[in-house]
Amino acid sequence: MTNVEINKQARLSQHFTLGELCKTSANLENVPNEAQVNNLKRLCGWLEELRRRPSPSPSLLREGSEEPIIINSGYRSPEVNRAVGGVPDSNHLTGCAVDIHVTGLEQLIHYASTLLDISDERQEDFDELLLERSPRGTYWLHFAVRPSGNRRRVRLIQT
Repeated sequence: MTNVEINKQARLSQHFTLGELCKTSANLENVPNEAQVNNLKRLCGWLEELRRRPSPSPSLLREGSEEPIIINSGYRSPEVNRAVGGVPDSNHLTGCAVDIHVTGLEQLIHYASTLLDISDERQEDFDELLLERSPRGTYWLHFAVRPSGNRRRVRLIQT
């Protein structure tokens, strides 16, 4: 089998690249198709809006006036999804989901409430907004937007 590579520098939006949304620590192929890339672009529209919103606490800002959004996981191939223990029907498989790094509970709540505000302002639903915590006490935000059939599912999850 021939390895396929992606243009990691390809821009999905002003601040997000295909490489950021397809990175994986697993040594497995993780190349989205055109439909999955389009889903990632839709998702990045939400992330750009999240990035533009001011943080309530200067301690949450890393640099400059806009807060960088750090992606833990975006698109996952079926092999990558299995390797990381993802659910079989994960929105990551279609490029509709992203896991966002947060520095702690305050930033997690800020991001979640901001995405809810964006949804209300746009009058546009998202599929999932999951506030997640690992047994080690680290937090991250899972956010998903599908092309249609969004459920506006909000949950707090302890993994």
